[in-house]
Amino acid sequence: MREHPHAVDGPPPDVWTGRATNRVQWLLALAGAACMALGVELAVDSAWTTGTAPLVMSVVGCIAAGLLVLFGTLAFVHVDLRLDRECVEVRCGHMGLPRRRIPLSQVAGADFTALVTPRHWGGWGYRWRPEKGTAVVVRRGEGIVLRLWDGHTFTITVDNAESAVRVIRHRLRTTPGPVH
Repeated sequence: MREHPHAVDGPPPDVWTGRATNRVQWLLALAGAACMALGVELAVDSAWTTGTAPLVMSVVGCIAAGLLVLFGTLAFVHVDLRLDRECVEVRCGHMGLPRRRIPLSQVAGADFTALVTPRHWGGWGYRWRPEKGTAVVVRRGEGIVLRLWDGHTFTITVDNAESAVRVIRHRLRTTPGPVH
C-alpha cells in the first residue's frame, strides 16, 4: 500500500507541495472574457449614430474592464505552496504571479487554521490588512498561518494544511533562528 504523498510520520520529504483551487474564479474569468467580446463586437459591428467618441469610450471601457477581470481572476484560480529545506514559496495562478518566497530563517512558527474566508480578508487574492497581516486567499477553507520573526503573519489557503504545518515545524527545529 502506497502512502499519501503528504503524509509526515517520519522525517518529512525534502520537498512538500500543496495547492488550493477555486473553480468559481473561472466563472469570473468568463465574465471578463464576455466583457472583452462585447468591446470587440461594438468595435466591429456598431451602428452608433451619436458620434465616434461614445463608441471609442465604450469599446475601450469594455476591453479594459474585461482584461482587468480576466487576468485579475486567472491570477487567483489556484495557489501552489512549496516547502523545501530553506524556504516557503507561494505562487499564484498559472503564471506563478504574484509570488512570495519566505526563508525559513524568517519564520518563528506555523499554525494550522481550519477556516480562512475571503470575507475576513476583504476578498480573494493577495491581501493585506494592518490588524491581520498578509494572506493569499483563493478559497474558503483550511490554511496555514506563518508567524514571522518581524511580528508579521502570512496566511495561505492550501489543502492538507495540517501536514504542511507539521513539515514547517519539523524544518524550524532543524533550522537556525532569525537572520538580522
